[in-house]
Amino acid sequence: MADLTRIRPGLRGTARLIVAAEHTAPRVGSGAIHVLATPVMINLVEAAALAACEALLPAGMQTLGTNLNVSHTAATPVGGLVVAIAEVTEVKGREISFQIEVRDDLDEIGSGTHTRVAVTVEKFEARVAKKAEALRAKLGGQIG
Repeated sequence: MADLTRIRPGLRGTARLIVAAEHTAPRVGSGAIHVLATPVMINLVEAAALAACEALLPAGMQTLGTNLNVSHTAATPVGGLVVAIAEVTEVKGREISFQIEVRDDLDEIGSGTHTRVAVTVEKFEARVAKKAEALRAKLGGQIG
């Protein structure tokens, strides 16, 4: 069992982004209005969660996102600063839960919850390689 005792409720991580054209809905294919795209906000949420816990994991481990329940409730135009804050709320076995808040210069623009699971990188990569091999076999070698 992984030792996650260094990761405790109350730990926080942040991630920041100044919205540029490449972060807008038309550029990522999630809409037509030139404001922060929801998929980009989600990426920022995951980065904040990583900032809260990754440095505290045992060697050879990392976390993977398994659940995300986030509302994106206000628009941020190009040039706005967006800050995502992820606070650890619970550590249960290998699972780490977070409360999420996302703000821009003026408003809260999103909130919700996020869950990540700690994995041993070597074991996880072996499972992925096995699955990739099964897919290649099924598809007659048509995947990379």
